[in-house]
Amino acid sequence: MLRFNYVPYPLWRRYLPAPLGLLTRPLWRWLYPADAEIHPPATARQMARFMARWGLLGEMSEEDARRRMAEHPTTVEMTRGDALPQPAPSRLIRLPAQWEPMEAIILTWPVYYPPLWPLYASMVEAIAPVARVTINIARPTFANGVELYLMQHSTSDLKQVQFLYMPTDDIWVRDYGPIVGLDESGQQVVVHATYDPLPHYPQSQDNAMPTRWAAHHEIPVRALDLHAEGGNIWSDGAGTLLMSDEFQRRDSSLTVDSMLAALHKVFLFDKLIVTPHLQEEETGHIDLLVKLAGTQTVLVTEPGDSLNTERLRQTGELLRQETNARGYPYQVFELPALPQYFNWGLFSIWRSYTNSLTVNGRVLVPIYGESTDERALEIYQQAMPDYTIIPINCKVGINGGGAVHCMTKEVPRAGNHHSKDETS
Repeated sequence: MLRFNYVPYPLWRRYLPAPLGLLTRPLWRWLYPADAEIHPPATARQMARFMARWGLLGEMSEEDARRRMAEHPTTVEMTRGDALPQPAPSRLIRLPAQWEPMEAIILTWPVYYPPLWPLYASMVEAIAPVARVTINIARPTFANGVELYLMQHSTSDLKQVQFLYMPTDDIWVRDYGPIVGLDESGQQVVVHATYDPLPHYPQSQDNAMPTRWAAHHEIPVRALDLHAEGGNIWSDGAGTLLMSDEFQRRDSSLTVDSMLAALHKVFLFDKLIVTPHLQEEETGHIDLLVKLAGTQTVLVTEPGDSLNTERLRQTGELLRQETNARGYPYQVFELPALPQYFNWGLFSIWRSYTNSLTVNGRVLVPIYGESTDERALEIYQQAMPDYTIIPINCKVGINGGGAVHCMTKEVPRAGNHHSKDETS
């Protein structure tokens, strides 16, 4: 199936031969505020002009926006690129489950993708009542515009929103952001793996983000000797980790045993469950085919009718036969399968309802404007009856290859010494 939808990729950064690069430059300026990456808005007037140009002011006039931002500048916490975090002691780190208490959720605001601003505002709206929202901003001056936009599009208390100057290369904070675990005393520790999955895009700022974030918050850091992304690991906080075999696709020399050895050097856990990865899906991450909802509850995508039918069937059967680290079987719920499509014939898009975020009694579930959305939400409510299920429209964002889970990163509250038992 072929579609022609907005592409939330930094296409203007792709290397192109000089003649083609010159020919396509006007196209990037029409589709993306790419020039703002080099020359960001420096004043309230320039920020108002930027927002007007990209249709982000709604009914507010450009002059009213300028006046509001000039009179009420946004507070931005500044991080330093030369700040170094303290190394953490060589103790094992427990990776809390997502249903444990969270103090904050991190988002990297899509300043260069205006069509994604409504999606991010809806996530802030859903998260802010139950957790602090930390918004990474590529340049400090963008915070004025984002705060103004949130004032118009969110009813949540913006006192729960923190703006943090954090240079990054892209929005997928799930994959490059800080993996925050807890040591034996319940103190936070950042685990940092190498992030370098995309050979065609710059990634150095994304890779540096966890240590810069940790230094700013004075949280010690442990290095994980792997090239890995956060979207490919689920933890139940009680001894079980789940991953897809994507790590073997990335590095054929990695076996399950060698992966276990590397993980055991840093994380405190007893069992690793490895599922197949999806074909014709760029990331290969487990969060696009499995949702860990409780210590004994998982949601998977039903086999459907696609080139991934067999892999989805295998994943469901594997989890029905497996137990968690404590020896308890899983209750498996199947979510609807959506057909794959190719955006502009180049980008393979796999939409999944498993790509959701659990935070402090709420579950933010991606929907796509399809007839199966309602059934997916009903299944979530059955699987997680004690949670408030909140739909988040990801129809535009999924064209970048991810949805809610890929765009968020949780920070567990310090002091949690163990995971509570089954919660759904």
